[in-house]
Amino acid sequence: MTEKTNHGVKRIGILTGGGDCPGLNAVIRAVTKDALFHGIEVYGIRDGFEGLILDKVERLTRDRVSGILNRGGTILGSSNKANPKSYATGGRHADGSPVLEDVSDDVYKCLEKHEIEALVCLGGDGTMSAAAPFAEKGINCIGVPKTIDNDLVGTDITFGFATAVANATDALDKVHSTAASHHRTIVVEVMGRNAGWLALNAGLASGSDVILIPEIPFDIDDICEYIRERAAGGRTYTIVCVSEGAKPKGGKQIVDRVDPTSPDPIRLGGIAKWVSNQIEDQTRFECRHVVLGHVQRGGPPVAFDRVIATRFGHAASELLRSGKRNRLVVMQEGRLTDIDILAAADKQRLVDPNDCDLLDAARSVYTCFGDGEWQVA
Repeated sequence: MTEKTNHGVKRIGILTGGGDCPGLNAVIRAVTKDALFHGIEVYGIRDGFEGLILDKVERLTRDRVSGILNRGGTILGSSNKANPKSYATGGRHADGSPVLEDVSDDVYKCLEKHEIEALVCLGGDGTMSAAAPFAEKGINCIGVPKTIDNDLVGTDITFGFATAVANATDALDKVHSTAASHHRTIVVEVMGRNAGWLALNAGLASGSDVILIPEIPFDIDDICEYIRERAAGGRTYTIVCVSEGAKPKGGKQIVDRVDPTSPDPIRLGGIAKWVSNQIEDQTRFECRHVVLGHVQRGGPPVAFDRVIATRFGHAASELLRSGKRNRLVVMQEGRLTDIDILAAADKQRLVDPNDCDLLDAARSVYTCFGDGEWQVA
């Protein structure tokens, strides 16, 4: 049996920031059970950092976290609008824009009230960025990498990514049949604002003919020529997988709306429709588009995410018990390790167009990225 040691830590808090993600509950379960075993009290903070701003804190017990391993989402709730440094308190300026305030003092008061000595923060670059000022001020913050975009700097994999890829791949698989039956081009829009890992992996797994990612601006004329050559060779349908953040050469990302109450106000969406319309107008081939949206991040986590989330959660608890401060659990070359949590704040891990074995593998099976480097089998 493992020796019970905690280096003086008596009470910790755990929060889930940013968008929800399969595997969050698995991490909550692992952190809580491990900490309780070692005599550490665990408090769940509801709705990300908003729970510390508005004092929404609850004690977590073994019963509370039992039976949640296979549940999607998060039992604690989440928020992507709750950065304490820039929080919409409800006030409005004269022009109608929201008043954003620094409410960090409310966070410190909440931590002090509940005698929480350290925070386990589950999230992506936004959550780590929100945690960074508190880490710099002496609050011990241990990060666990969560994002379906797999774009957190310092780690090769984030939990939730494998499930999102599986969900997107399943949807792409399903449109093959209707595309083949009706001899259509179907454009499927997946998530990925600045990083194309989700589109690249799901597109490759599903055998998509065209994959468009933010890191490689595309030429729509090039894509249309590729589709024409496929048709001339007897391939009567084409599947296009496009990241929401993909953009044409010389163009901009398509913005669906702007949410001024959010620290990250831009909401992308509409690229699939634009690409679909362009293809149909230029080629005269029938074309349809599908936007997967939040379907990608929903449902129970796949087995891989349940395992890695549990490993991440255990590692986070170990870091706290070992006395380490302000670290981020990461996976590098198949091994669990940790880095400074500040190293991941305000940064994103992107696909390198000039050095990525996945890109090379996709091109080797005649995938088009809209950059002129393709051939039709």
